[in-house]
Amino acid sequence: MFEFVRTHQRLMQFALLLFIFPSFAFFGLESYTRMSDKGNEVARVAGQSISQQEWDAAQREQMDRFRQMFGERFDPKMFDTPEAKLSILDNLISQRALEAAVVRDHLTTSTTALQQSILGIPGLLGADGKFDSERYRATLAMQGMTPATYEARLSRDMAVQQMNAAIQNTAFAAKSVTNRLSDLNDQEREVQERLFKASDFIAQVKLSDEKIEQYYNQNASQFAIPEQAKIAYLVLNTDAVASQITVNDSDVKSYYEQNTKRYATEEQRRASHILIAVKKDASAADKTALKAKATALLEKLTKNPADFARLAKENSNDPGSAEKGGDLDYFAKGMMVKPFEAAAFALKQGETSGLVESDFGFHIIRLTGIKPAAVKSLDEVKADITAEIKKQLAAKKYSEMLETFTNMVYEQSDSLQPTADKLKLTIQTAANVSRKVNPTAPAAVYNNAKFLTALFSDEALKNKRNTEAVEVAPNTMVAGRIVEFKPASKRPLSEVKEMVRAGLTQEEAAKLAIKAGQDALAGLKRKDDDTGFAAPRSVNRIKAQLGQATAEVMKADVATLPAFAGSEFPGQGYAVYRITKVVQPTTVDTARRASEQQQIVNAMAQQEMVAYIDVLKKKAKAKITVPVIAAAKDAADGAVK
Repeated sequence: MFEFVRTHQRLMQFALLLFIFPSFAFFGLESYTRMSDKGNEVARVAGQSISQQEWDAAQREQMDRFRQMFGERFDPKMFDTPEAKLSILDNLISQRALEAAVVRDHLTTSTTALQQSILGIPGLLGADGKFDSERYRATLAMQGMTPATYEARLSRDMAVQQMNAAIQNTAFAAKSVTNRLSDLNDQEREVQERLFKASDFIAQVKLSDEKIEQYYNQNASQFAIPEQAKIAYLVLNTDAVASQITVNDSDVKSYYEQNTKRYATEEQRRASHILIAVKKDASAADKTALKAKATALLEKLTKNPADFARLAKENSNDPGSAEKGGDLDYFAKGMMVKPFEAAAFALKQGETSGLVESDFGFHIIRLTGIKPAAVKSLDEVKADITAEIKKQLAAKKYSEMLETFTNMVYEQSDSLQPTADKLKLTIQTAANVSRKVNPTAPAAVYNNAKFLTALFSDEALKNKRNTEAVEVAPNTMVAGRIVEFKPASKRPLSEVKEMVRAGLTQEEAAKLAIKAGQDALAGLKRKDDDTGFAAPRSVNRIKAQLGQATAEVMKADVATLPAFAGSEFPGQGYAVYRITKVVQPTTVDTARRASEQQQIVNAMAQQEMVAYIDVLKKKAKAKITVPVIAAAKDAADGAVK
C-alpha cells in the first residue's frame, strides 16, 4: 500500500470496526445482546445505555474470533490493555450510532431481499431443494430466538449494510492522481551503497568497569532468573487405573460369547447396475419410453453379456457408478432400496437380473461377488476384548478411587506417599517448574494453569503442603507438592560480566558507526565524493531491494543528482546511499495499476465512512460515561489528530 494510506491511522480503527461488527448473519447477537443496566452503564448513545456486561461480551466475542484465527498462537494478553478495551468500546458506540441512524432515517429492507437472504443460509434447504421451515425454527430456537426476532435483527443489519454501501460507493479517485502514484511506485533509482558496520568500530570502544556495572544495574531484567521449583506429583487417570487391572482368559471368553454378534459380519454382495432414471413427476408416456429403453438394453445384454460395463458407461444415469462400468462395490442388507436389495440377494454370482423398478427408475443388475457371513474367532478379537474389559473396569474403579485420592492428598497433606501406597500410584518428579504454563512442554500433565496456581499458592509453597486434587483433563486428576524452591534472583555480575561487555561493546560500536555514517552523509551533501561506494544497482518500491532503507532512498529529493540518503540499522550500523540516476519504465503492469487504483479508492471509501460515523456519533450525542475511560478516549483522539 502507498505511503499516504499508511499514515491514515484512523483507517485501522474503521477496519477493526468492520471486523468486529459484521452482519451477524445467522447466529449473531443483537449488538452483543442488549442487557440494559443503567446502574452499570459505560456509555450512552442516542439516549440508550451500553452496559458493562455488553462491553465484556464484546471483548469475549472479539477474543473468540482471534482465538479461532490464530489457534495456539493466540495470546489473550493482547486484549488485556486499556487501548484494546477502549477500541472495542468505541466500536460498540459506532455500531449503536449506525443503528440509531437507520431508525431515525426510517431505513428498511424489502421483504424480497430479506427472504432471499434467509433462503441463502446454508443448511435450511431440504433434500427436495425446498426451504425447511421446521429446521429454520428449530435452529433459531437453539439460539434463543424466534423467527420474528431474528428477522427483525437481520432486517436492521441489512439496512446498516445498505447505508454503509451508500456512503462508501460514493468514493472515487482521479485517474491522474492514481497514475501519478503508480508512476512513483514503478520508478527505479540507480544507487550506490556505502556501509558503516558496527563491527568495524569495535576496536574504538573502551569500556570501564563502572560503565559495565551501571549497565548491569540498569538492565536487571536481562539477567533475572525466574523462580523455579522441583516438584513431586501423583496422577490418577484411567490409564493408571487400567495398569492395575488383570483380565483373565475366562472373562474374555465369557465376554466373547455374550457379544458374538459384535464380531460377526453379514453376508455382503457386490453388484454392477445400469440405471435408466425416471423422474417422480414423469408422465406415463415418458415412463413407458424409458422402460422401453431399459428393455432394449436388457435384450442387448442377453445376447452379449460381456458388454455390461460398456453399456453402463454409455447409458447409466447413475454418475457415481457409470464411469466404473456400473460397479457398486460390496454392500450388505439395508444399504440399498428394497426392490434393488431383493433382486441382488436373489441372484447367483454372475447372473443378470431382469428389469428392477425402484423409486429411482429401472435397474439392470449383475451380481459380481459374494462375501458369505462370518464370525471372527476368539483368538482374532482377544486383544480387543481384553482392552475393552480393561476400559470398562478402569472407568468403574476410577470412580471408586477418585474420592480416596481427593480426600487423602488433602487430609495427609504433608506427604504424597500414603496416597501413592494406598492407590498403588507412582510418585513422579519434575524440575525447573515455574508459575506459568511452559509452551515448550504441552504434553506434561503438570503443565496446567489451574494446577500451577494451586502448586504456587501460599498453602503449598510456604506451608509445604500437598495441593488439592486438580482436574487437568477429563478423568485425569493431579495432586502435587513443592520439594525444592528457588525464588526469583539475578545472575551475579561476575557470572555475566563478559556477556555484558560483549553486548555493550556492540551497542557502543553501533553508535559510533551510526555517527560516522551520518557525518559522511552530511559531508556528501556539501561535496560529492564516490569514494568507498559499491557498484551501482537499481532499486524500486515494489521489490524493496534495500529492505527498510528502500523507503529512505525512494523519498529522497532527486531534483539534483547525485542525491543522497541514509538509513540506520539498529544494532548493526548505518548505510549511506548515492543516487545517480532516476528511470521511469516505458512499459507498465496494467493489472497491478488497476489493483493500486482500487486500493486507493477503498482507502478513500473507508476514510469517508470514518468521517460519516463521527458525524453520526455527534448526532446521537454519544458519550463514554466511565470517567477514566473517557479521559483515555480524549487523549487517544488528540494523539490521532
